[in-house]
Amino acid sequence: MAGADDVHDVVIVGAGIAGSALATVLARAGLNVLLLEKSEAFSDHVRGEALLQWGVKEAQDLGLHDALIAAGAHYLGRNVGYDELQTAEMAESTPLDMARFLPGVRGILAIGHPQHCQALLGQAEAAGATVRRGVDVLTLEAGAAPNVSYEAQGARFTARARLVAGADGRASAVCEALGIPLNVGAPRTLLSGMLIAGAEGWDPDTWTLGTEEDFCFAVFPQGEGRARIYGWWPVGQRKRFAGKGGLDAFLAAFQLGCCPRSAAIAAARPAGPMITFLNNETVAESPFTEGGVLIGDAAGWTDPLSGCGLSSAYRDARIVSEILLASDDWSPAAFAPYAAERGERLRRLRFITEIEATLTCDFEERGRARRRQFFDRLPSEPALAAHLIANLAGPESQPAEVYTPAHRAYVLGEA
Repeated sequence: MAGADDVHDVVIVGAGIAGSALATVLARAGLNVLLLEKSEAFSDHVRGEALLQWGVKEAQDLGLHDALIAAGAHYLGRNVGYDELQTAEMAESTPLDMARFLPGVRGILAIGHPQHCQALLGQAEAAGATVRRGVDVLTLEAGAAPNVSYEAQGARFTARARLVAGADGRASAVCEALGIPLNVGAPRTLLSGMLIAGAEGWDPDTWTLGTEEDFCFAVFPQGEGRARIYGWWPVGQRKRFAGKGGLDAFLAAFQLGCCPRSAAIAAARPAGPMITFLNNETVAESPFTEGGVLIGDAAGWTDPLSGCGLSSAYRDARIVSEILLASDDWSPAAFAPYAAERGERLRRLRFITEIEATLTCDFEERGRARRRQFFDRLPSEPALAAHLIANLAGPESQPAEVYTPAHRAYVLGEA
């Protein structure tokens, strides 16, 4: 039998970024929140390492920014766009100041995903949320009487609530249990990532994303000689970094002719696993049902090339918390504005990423030609950078006409 302690306002399944952020805000406002997490300790899943400026602003607005700094978050103040079509001198002569995009935001915030999750979980606990780890969810029902049955430390529990929130990531059991369909896009590329240490030769204030031959690369320093590195390459080369020598081959791919500092990356040592996955997008058009709502990756995710997953998770937590704290109406109709904002947000992010992927991840000569004309025109046509500004400052920072086929054709030199 469920006891009085098993009745809550909200049960949140998944204590990652979105789940713990939502739990913290609701608990601070006095709601009775149960936060369930499968893992006993957060591990490196090779994603979610860079919080872009609009995500930093969301974290600030939610009162969570200082916790990230205390957990070792590291600001990246500038971007240098190394690329095979520019000399290193050209790239380094035009660094991009990351503080120019949003007032009060110094740049991109880099922090390891396990540390990020743990910092927010600590905030949820401090706010008064009940946190249980090592949990296996057995059954989940939404509807008029939402409840979650789960097992923890050999015992079984049933928690009842007014609402169940699914924040359990890409392979969301809550999404499946609620019967909410996901539209799944085809993969554009393969993507690998890894945390490295011993890269003191790389400027800790500078991040980069660029292309050389058939490899798109990114480096996000985390301070003290650590960095998260990512590489994108053609889907047809599935075995490129597989097998016994795959890790060494991946590091060697960062010995880039267009970037003198890349030698520091190639000579670094692994500080975590190298994980490879297909790079695609998904979206739940209606991320809610009676008695249930999805947030974060559980509700669909954008292509990691845009790097907006963390920012979207924070925004999901903010918008859903505002709905829940605004009134006692937690009906499906109350979540319609969330679905509308999220749907348009992800549409715009998909549009941004399509342009960027066409420029950086088309490894044929046509891709180089597009990128070359983009670089040649950009100094005199700043409107070409609208999609890049939107990526950093938030998709709502640019007018609707930026997200049209005509603008895409303009940027790619097809108009």
